[in-house]
Amino acid sequence: MAGFLLPGDEGEGEVPDVATTTPKAARGGLPRGIWVLGFVSMLMDVSSEMIHALLPVYLVTVLGASTLTVGFIEGIAEATASITKIFSGALSDWLGRRKLLAALGYGLAALTKPLFPLAPSVGWLVAARFIDRVGKGIRGAPRDALIADIAPAGLRGASFGLRQSLDTIGAFVGPLVAIGLMWWTADNFTLVFWAAVLPAFLSFGLIAFAVSEPEPDPSREPAKNPLNSAAMRQLGSVYWRVVAVGIVFTLARFSEAFLILRAQNIGLNAMWVPAVLVLMNITYALSAYPAGVLSDRINRTGLLALGLVFLAGADLALALLPSLAGLALGVVLWGLHMGLTQGLLSALVADAAPPNLRGTAFGYFNLFTGLALLTASVIAGALWDSYGPAGTFLAGLGFALVALVGLLTVGNGLAAEDK
Repeated sequence: MAGFLLPGDEGEGEVPDVATTTPKAARGGLPRGIWVLGFVSMLMDVSSEMIHALLPVYLVTVLGASTLTVGFIEGIAEATASITKIFSGALSDWLGRRKLLAALGYGLAALTKPLFPLAPSVGWLVAARFIDRVGKGIRGAPRDALIADIAPAGLRGASFGLRQSLDTIGAFVGPLVAIGLMWWTADNFTLVFWAAVLPAFLSFGLIAFAVSEPEPDPSREPAKNPLNSAAMRQLGSVYWRVVAVGIVFTLARFSEAFLILRAQNIGLNAMWVPAVLVLMNITYALSAYPAGVLSDRINRTGLLALGLVFLAGADLALALLPSLAGLALGVVLWGLHMGLTQGLLSALVADAAPPNLRGTAFGYFNLFTGLALLTASVIAGALWDSYGPAGTFLAGLGFALVALVGLLTVGNGLAAEDK
Protein backbone atom coordinates (compact mmCIF):
# COMPACT_ATOMS: atom_id res chain seq x y z
CA MET A 1 0.00 0.00 0.00
CA ALA A 2 1.43 3.36 -0.98
CA GLY A 3 2.53 5.90 1.62
CA PHE A 4 2.15 9.64 1.82
CA LEU A 5 5.20 10.81 3.77
CA LEU A 6 6.57 13.93 2.15
CA PRO A 7 9.75 14.68 4.08
CA GLY A 8 10.39 18.34 4.65
CA ASP A 9 14.15 17.99 4.67
CA GLU A 10 14.92 17.07 1.09
CA GLY A 11 17.53 19.08 -0.77
CA GLU A 12 16.32 21.90 -2.96
CA GLY A 13 15.02 20.67 -6.28
CA GLU A 14 14.65 17.08 -5.13
CA VAL A 15 11.35 15.32 -5.56
CA PRO A 16 10.00 14.09 -2.20
CA ASP A 17 9.56 10.37 -1.79
CA VAL A 18 5.82 9.99 -1.41
CA ALA A 19 5.83 6.22 -1.49
CA THR A 20 7.86 5.53 1.62
CA THR A 21 8.37 6.78 5.12
CA THR A 22 11.97 7.74 5.82
CA PRO A 23 12.02 10.04 8.83
CA LYS A 24 15.08 12.08 9.53
CA ALA A 25 15.09 11.01 13.14
CA ALA A 26 15.31 13.94 15.46
CA ARG A 27 16.07 11.89 18.54
CA GLY A 28 15.51 14.47 21.25
CA GLY A 29 12.22 15.25 22.94
CA LEU A 30 9.56 17.41 21.38
CA PRO A 31 10.15 21.19 21.64
CA ARG A 32 8.59 23.08 24.56
CA GLY A 33 6.42 25.11 22.19
CA ILE A 34 4.64 21.96 20.99
CA TRP A 35 3.70 21.09 24.58
CA VAL A 36 2.50 24.62 25.37
CA LEU A 37 0.33 24.76 22.24
CA GLY A 38 -1.05 21.38 23.20
CA PHE A 39 -2.14 22.69 26.61
CA VAL A 40 -3.62 25.80 24.97
CA SER A 41 -5.76 23.51 22.81
CA MET A 42 -6.62 21.34 25.81
CA LEU A 43 -8.00 24.21 27.89
CA MET A 44 -10.05 25.61 25.03
CA ASP A 45 -11.47 22.17 24.35
CA VAL A 46 -12.46 21.77 28.01
CA SER A 47 -14.49 24.94 27.58
CA SER A 48 -15.94 24.09 24.17
CA GLU A 49 -16.88 20.51 24.96
CA MET A 50 -18.64 21.46 28.20
CA ILE A 51 -21.01 23.32 25.91
CA HIS A 52 -21.02 21.07 22.86
CA ALA A 53 -21.67 17.91 24.87
CA LEU A 54 -25.02 19.33 25.95
CA LEU A 55 -25.91 21.66 23.09
CA PRO A 56 -27.63 19.12 20.77
CA VAL A 57 -29.87 17.86 23.61
CA TYR A 58 -30.49 21.44 24.78
CA LEU A 59 -31.53 22.45 21.27
CA VAL A 60 -33.88 19.48 20.80
CA THR A 61 -35.40 19.09 24.29
CA VAL A 62 -35.38 22.66 25.65
CA LEU A 63 -35.68 24.84 22.54
CA GLY A 64 -37.60 22.35 20.37
CA ALA A 65 -35.26 22.24 17.38
CA SER A 66 -35.33 19.33 14.91
CA THR A 67 -32.38 17.01 14.31
CA LEU A 68 -32.08 18.50 10.82
CA THR A 69 -31.62 21.88 12.51
CA VAL A 70 -28.92 20.39 14.74
CA GLY A 71 -27.12 18.97 11.69
CA PHE A 72 -27.41 22.30 9.89
CA ILE A 73 -26.10 24.28 12.88
CA GLU A 74 -23.17 21.91 13.39
CA GLY A 75 -22.29 21.90 9.70
CA ILE A 76 -22.55 25.69 9.37
CA ALA A 77 -20.44 26.15 12.50
CA GLU A 78 -17.60 23.98 11.26
CA ALA A 79 -17.81 25.30 7.70
CA THR A 80 -17.55 28.85 9.09
CA ALA A 81 -14.38 27.92 10.93
CA SER A 82 -12.96 26.30 7.81
CA ILE A 83 -13.71 29.25 5.53
CA THR A 84 -12.09 31.64 8.01
CA LYS A 85 -8.97 29.48 8.19
CA ILE A 86 -8.05 30.07 4.55
CA PHE A 87 -7.83 33.82 5.12
CA SER A 88 -6.07 33.64 8.49
CA GLY A 89 -3.62 31.05 7.15
CA ALA A 90 -2.81 33.16 4.11
CA LEU A 91 -2.45 36.27 6.27
CA SER A 92 0.04 34.46 8.50
CA ASP A 93 2.10 33.58 5.41
CA TRP A 94 1.95 37.19 4.20
CA LEU A 95 3.02 38.53 7.62
CA GLY A 96 5.59 35.79 8.13
CA ARG A 97 4.22 35.48 11.69
CA ARG A 98 1.75 33.00 13.22
CA LYS A 99 1.32 33.67 16.95
CA LEU A 100 -0.58 36.97 16.77
CA LEU A 101 -3.39 35.51 14.68
CA ALA A 102 -3.53 32.33 16.75
CA ALA A 103 -3.84 34.36 19.97
CA LEU A 104 -6.49 36.59 18.38
CA GLY A 105 -8.56 33.53 17.50
CA TYR A 106 -8.35 32.08 21.00
CA GLY A 107 -9.25 35.47 22.47
CA LEU A 108 -12.34 35.83 20.28
CA ALA A 109 -13.50 32.32 21.22
CA ALA A 110 -13.08 33.16 24.91
CA LEU A 111 -15.04 36.40 24.58
CA THR A 112 -17.98 34.68 22.87
CA LYS A 113 -18.40 31.86 25.42
CA PRO A 114 -20.75 33.95 27.64
CA LEU A 115 -23.20 34.18 24.72
CA PHE A 116 -24.19 30.53 25.17
CA PRO A 117 -25.77 30.87 28.64
CA LEU A 118 -27.31 34.21 27.66
CA ALA A 119 -28.95 32.98 24.41
CA PRO A 120 -32.79 32.97 24.69
CA SER A 121 -33.56 31.22 21.38
CA VAL A 122 -32.21 28.97 18.62
CA GLY A 123 -31.28 32.04 16.60
CA TRP A 124 -29.09 33.38 19.39
CA LEU A 125 -27.39 30.01 19.79
CA VAL A 126 -26.71 29.88 16.06
CA ALA A 127 -25.10 33.32 16.33
CA ALA A 128 -23.04 32.30 19.36
CA ARG A 129 -21.88 29.10 17.68
CA PHE A 130 -21.07 31.05 14.51
CA ILE A 131 -18.92 33.66 16.27
CA ASP A 132 -17.20 31.01 18.37
CA ARG A 133 -16.27 29.14 15.21
CA VAL A 134 -14.95 32.34 13.61
CA GLY A 135 -12.48 32.41 16.48
CA LYS A 136 -11.59 28.81 15.82
CA GLY A 137 -11.11 29.62 12.15
CA ILE A 138 -8.80 32.55 12.87
CA ARG A 139 -6.54 30.48 15.12
CA GLY A 140 -6.58 27.10 13.37
CA ALA A 141 -4.34 27.44 10.32
CA PRO A 142 -1.76 29.80 11.93
CA ARG A 143 -1.51 27.49 14.96
CA ASP A 144 -1.01 24.39 12.81
CA ALA A 145 1.54 26.22 10.67
CA LEU A 146 3.31 27.33 13.87
CA ILE A 147 3.48 23.71 15.02
CA ALA A 148 4.95 22.75 11.63
CA ASP A 149 7.49 25.57 11.97
CA ILE A 150 8.53 24.45 15.47
CA ALA A 151 8.50 20.67 14.95
CA PRO A 152 11.63 18.85 13.69
CA ALA A 153 10.98 17.31 10.28
CA GLY A 154 11.38 13.76 11.58
CA LEU A 155 8.92 14.35 14.44
CA ARG A 156 6.02 16.02 12.65
CA GLY A 157 3.72 13.06 13.11
CA ALA A 158 4.55 12.91 16.82
CA SER A 159 4.15 16.69 17.20
CA PHE A 160 0.73 16.83 15.62
CA GLY A 161 -0.22 13.64 17.44
CA LEU A 162 0.74 15.13 20.80
CA ARG A 163 -1.23 18.31 20.20
CA GLN A 164 -4.19 16.23 19.10
CA SER A 165 -3.93 14.03 22.20
CA LEU A 166 -3.79 16.99 24.59
CA ASP A 167 -6.60 18.69 22.69
CA THR A 168 -8.66 15.53 23.01
CA ILE A 169 -7.94 15.20 26.74
CA GLY A 170 -9.72 18.53 27.01
CA ALA A 171 -12.49 17.11 24.89
CA PHE A 172 -13.28 14.42 27.46
CA VAL A 173 -12.50 16.45 30.60
CA GLY A 174 -15.08 19.02 29.43
CA PRO A 175 -17.96 16.53 29.23
CA LEU A 176 -16.91 14.97 32.56
CA VAL A 177 -17.16 18.38 34.21
CA ALA A 178 -20.50 18.89 32.44
CA ILE A 179 -21.80 15.59 33.84
CA GLY A 180 -20.76 16.55 37.37
CA LEU A 181 -22.36 19.98 37.11
CA MET A 182 -25.55 18.59 35.57
CA TRP A 183 -25.82 16.16 38.51
CA TRP A 184 -25.03 18.82 41.10
CA THR A 185 -27.46 21.40 39.67
CA ALA A 186 -30.28 19.02 38.65
CA ASP A 187 -29.79 19.52 34.89
CA ASN A 188 -29.12 23.26 34.92
CA PHE A 189 -27.82 23.78 31.38
CA THR A 190 -27.23 27.51 31.86
CA LEU A 191 -24.91 27.06 34.84
CA VAL A 192 -22.79 24.54 32.92
CA PHE A 193 -22.50 27.00 30.04
CA TRP A 194 -21.34 29.72 32.46
CA ALA A 195 -18.73 27.41 34.00
CA ALA A 196 -17.26 26.85 30.53
CA VAL A 197 -16.14 30.49 30.36
CA LEU A 198 -13.17 30.11 32.77
CA PRO A 199 -10.99 27.55 30.91
CA ALA A 200 -11.48 29.52 27.68
CA PHE A 201 -9.87 32.60 29.23
CA LEU A 202 -7.08 30.47 30.76
CA SER A 203 -6.33 29.13 27.26
CA PHE A 204 -6.05 32.64 25.86
CA GLY A 205 -3.72 33.70 28.66
CA LEU A 206 -1.45 30.73 28.05
CA ILE A 207 -0.95 31.40 24.34
CA ALA A 208 -0.60 35.12 24.90
CA PHE A 209 2.15 34.85 27.53
CA ALA A 210 3.77 31.39 27.33
CA VAL A 211 4.19 30.66 23.61
CA SER A 212 7.32 31.90 21.85
CA GLU A 213 7.32 32.08 18.06
CA PRO A 214 10.60 31.08 16.37
CA GLU A 215 12.46 33.86 14.62
CA PRO A 216 11.71 33.89 10.88
CA ASP A 217 14.30 32.37 8.57
CA PRO A 218 16.01 35.40 6.94
CA SER A 219 16.50 33.40 3.74
CA ARG A 220 12.77 32.73 3.44
CA GLU A 221 10.69 35.53 1.94
CA PRO A 222 7.10 35.88 3.23
CA ALA A 223 4.50 35.01 0.59
CA LYS A 224 3.47 38.18 -1.24
CA ASN A 225 0.05 36.97 -2.37
CA PRO A 226 -0.69 33.53 -0.91
CA LEU A 227 -4.18 33.25 -2.42
CA ASN A 228 -3.37 33.81 -6.08
CA SER A 229 -3.27 31.07 -8.71
CA ALA A 230 0.53 31.00 -8.80
CA ALA A 231 0.66 30.21 -5.07
CA MET A 232 -1.94 27.47 -5.55
CA ARG A 233 0.26 25.90 -8.22
CA GLN A 234 3.31 26.29 -5.99
CA LEU A 235 1.62 24.11 -3.36
CA GLY A 236 2.12 21.22 -5.78
CA SER A 237 0.19 18.19 -6.99
CA VAL A 238 1.10 16.03 -4.00
CA TYR A 239 -0.44 18.59 -1.63
CA TRP A 240 -3.67 18.71 -3.63
CA ARG A 241 -3.87 14.92 -3.53
CA VAL A 242 -3.63 15.12 0.25
CA VAL A 243 -6.50 17.63 0.17
CA ALA A 244 -8.54 15.18 -1.93
CA VAL A 245 -7.94 12.44 0.63
CA GLY A 246 -9.02 14.80 3.43
CA ILE A 247 -12.26 15.64 1.62
CA VAL A 248 -13.10 11.98 1.11
CA PHE A 249 -12.39 11.24 4.77
CA THR A 250 -14.63 14.08 5.95
CA LEU A 251 -17.52 13.06 3.71
CA ALA A 252 -17.36 9.62 5.35
CA ARG A 253 -18.11 11.03 8.82
CA PHE A 254 -20.38 13.68 10.26
CA SER A 255 -20.59 15.76 13.42
CA GLU A 256 -20.20 13.95 16.74
CA ALA A 257 -23.51 15.61 17.69
CA PHE A 258 -25.17 12.55 16.14
CA LEU A 259 -23.40 10.27 18.62
CA ILE A 260 -25.01 12.30 21.40
CA LEU A 261 -28.41 12.10 19.74
CA ARG A 262 -28.02 8.33 19.34
CA ALA A 263 -27.33 8.07 23.07
CA GLN A 264 -30.51 9.99 23.82
CA ASN A 265 -32.41 7.88 21.27
CA ILE A 266 -31.61 4.63 23.08
CA GLY A 267 -32.76 6.12 26.38
CA LEU A 268 -29.64 7.49 28.08
CA ASN A 269 -30.53 10.10 30.70
CA ALA A 270 -29.63 13.70 29.81
CA MET A 271 -27.18 13.90 32.71
CA TRP A 272 -25.19 10.96 31.29
CA VAL A 273 -25.31 11.93 27.61
CA PRO A 274 -21.93 13.75 27.79
CA ALA A 275 -20.37 10.38 28.74
CA VAL A 276 -20.57 9.56 25.03
CA LEU A 277 -18.00 12.24 24.24
CA VAL A 278 -15.96 11.28 27.29
CA LEU A 279 -15.60 7.71 26.05
CA MET A 280 -14.92 8.73 22.46
CA ASN A 281 -12.33 11.32 23.42
CA ILE A 282 -10.52 9.07 25.89
CA THR A 283 -10.08 6.59 23.05
CA TYR A 284 -9.12 9.42 20.69
CA ALA A 285 -6.56 10.86 23.14
CA LEU A 286 -4.97 7.50 23.88
CA SER A 287 -4.55 6.64 20.20
CA ALA A 288 -3.61 9.97 18.55
CA TYR A 289 -0.08 10.37 19.93
CA PRO A 290 0.98 6.72 19.39
CA ALA A 291 -0.46 6.90 15.88
CA GLY A 292 1.57 10.06 15.21
CA VAL A 293 4.77 8.49 16.53
CA LEU A 294 4.13 5.35 14.48
CA SER A 295 3.45 7.39 11.35
CA ASP A 296 6.98 8.84 11.58
CA ARG A 297 8.33 5.30 11.27
CA ILE A 298 6.00 3.36 8.96
CA ASN A 299 3.60 3.78 6.05
CA ARG A 300 1.08 6.53 6.83
CA THR A 301 -1.47 5.39 4.27
CA GLY A 302 -1.87 2.06 6.03
CA LEU A 303 -2.77 3.83 9.29
CA LEU A 304 -5.28 6.03 7.47
CA ALA A 305 -6.90 2.99 5.85
CA LEU A 306 -7.14 1.28 9.24
CA GLY A 307 -8.85 4.40 10.56
CA LEU A 308 -11.52 4.09 7.88
CA VAL A 309 -12.05 0.43 8.76
CA PHE A 310 -12.70 1.50 12.37
CA LEU A 311 -15.15 4.17 11.16
CA ALA A 312 -17.07 1.60 9.12
CA GLY A 313 -17.24 -0.64 12.18
CA ALA A 314 -18.50 2.24 14.31
CA ASP A 315 -21.29 3.05 11.85
CA LEU A 316 -22.31 -0.61 11.72
CA ALA A 317 -22.49 -0.89 15.53
CA LEU A 318 -24.39 2.38 15.94
CA ALA A 319 -26.88 1.43 13.22
CA LEU A 320 -27.63 -2.18 14.17
CA LEU A 321 -27.01 -2.40 17.93
CA PRO A 322 -29.46 -0.02 19.66
CA SER A 323 -28.23 -0.75 23.18
CA LEU A 324 -25.74 0.66 25.65
CA ALA A 325 -23.22 -2.01 24.66
CA GLY A 326 -23.68 -1.25 20.96
CA LEU A 327 -23.40 2.47 21.64
CA ALA A 328 -20.19 1.96 23.64
CA LEU A 329 -18.67 -0.21 20.90
CA GLY A 330 -19.55 2.30 18.20
CA VAL A 331 -18.20 5.24 20.18
CA VAL A 332 -14.89 3.49 20.95
CA LEU A 333 -14.41 2.57 17.28
CA TRP A 334 -15.26 6.16 16.29
CA GLY A 335 -12.58 7.43 18.68
CA LEU A 336 -10.00 5.02 17.26
CA HIS A 337 -10.85 6.28 13.78
CA MET A 338 -10.25 9.88 14.86
CA GLY A 339 -6.98 9.03 16.60
CA LEU A 340 -5.61 7.22 13.56
CA THR A 341 -6.53 9.91 11.03
CA GLN A 342 -6.73 13.51 12.25
CA GLY A 343 -3.14 14.12 13.37
CA LEU A 344 -1.81 12.14 10.41
CA LEU A 345 -3.71 14.30 7.92
CA SER A 346 -2.23 17.44 9.51
CA ALA A 347 1.26 15.94 9.33
CA LEU A 348 0.71 15.16 5.65
CA VAL A 349 -0.24 18.78 4.95
CA ALA A 350 2.89 19.98 6.78
CA ASP A 351 5.02 17.50 4.82
CA ALA A 352 3.64 18.56 1.46
CA ALA A 353 3.48 22.35 1.79
CA PRO A 354 6.38 24.75 1.11
CA PRO A 355 7.43 26.41 4.42
CA ASN A 356 6.40 29.91 3.32
CA LEU A 357 2.91 28.69 2.35
CA ARG A 358 2.11 26.43 5.30
CA GLY A 359 -0.57 28.73 6.69
CA THR A 360 -2.28 28.89 3.30
CA ALA A 361 -1.95 25.13 2.90
CA PHE A 362 -3.69 24.44 6.21
CA GLY A 363 -6.29 27.07 5.31
CA TYR A 364 -7.22 25.43 1.99
CA PHE A 365 -7.23 21.99 3.58
CA ASN A 366 -9.58 23.09 6.34
CA LEU A 367 -11.78 25.04 3.94
CA PHE A 368 -12.49 22.08 1.71
CA THR A 369 -12.82 19.56 4.52
CA GLY A 370 -15.11 21.99 6.39
CA LEU A 371 -17.42 22.25 3.39
CA ALA A 372 -17.40 18.46 3.21
CA LEU A 373 -18.37 18.30 6.90
CA LEU A 374 -21.24 20.71 6.28
CA THR A 375 -22.49 18.45 3.50
CA ALA A 376 -22.08 15.29 5.58
CA SER A 377 -23.81 16.77 8.66
CA VAL A 378 -26.81 18.12 6.74
CA ILE A 379 -27.23 14.78 4.94
CA ALA A 380 -26.99 12.96 8.28
CA GLY A 381 -29.68 15.19 9.83
CA ALA A 382 -32.01 14.74 6.86
CA LEU A 383 -31.58 10.96 6.89
CA TRP A 384 -32.23 10.87 10.64
CA ASP A 385 -35.51 12.80 10.26
CA SER A 386 -36.61 10.60 7.34
CA TYR A 387 -35.33 7.12 8.25
CA GLY A 388 -34.20 7.30 11.87
CA PRO A 389 -30.74 6.78 13.34
CA ALA A 390 -30.16 3.47 11.54
CA GLY A 391 -30.51 5.22 8.17
CA THR A 392 -27.97 7.86 9.16
CA PHE A 393 -25.30 5.43 10.36
CA LEU A 394 -25.81 2.92 7.52
CA ALA A 395 -25.29 5.77 5.05
CA GLY A 396 -22.12 6.64 7.00
CA LEU A 397 -20.98 3.03 6.59
CA GLY A 398 -21.44 3.30 2.82
CA PHE A 399 -19.48 6.56 2.65
CA ALA A 400 -16.68 5.06 4.75
CA LEU A 401 -16.31 2.11 2.38
CA VAL A 402 -16.28 4.44 -0.63
CA ALA A 403 -13.66 6.58 1.12
CA LEU A 404 -11.51 3.50 1.73
CA VAL A 405 -11.55 2.67 -1.98
CA GLY A 406 -10.76 6.31 -2.79
CA LEU A 407 -7.84 6.33 -0.35
CA LEU A 408 -6.32 3.22 -1.90
CA THR A 409 -6.77 4.67 -5.39
CA VAL A 410 -5.09 7.96 -4.53
CA GLY A 411 -2.31 6.15 -2.70
CA ASN A 412 -1.61 3.91 -5.67
CA GLY A 413 -1.69 6.96 -7.96
CA LEU A 414 0.95 8.67 -5.85
CA ALA A 415 3.11 5.59 -5.90
CA ALA A 416 2.83 5.32 -9.68
CA GLU A 417 3.69 9.02 -10.06
CA ASP A 418 6.81 8.58 -7.95
CA LYS A 419 8.17 5.67 -10.01
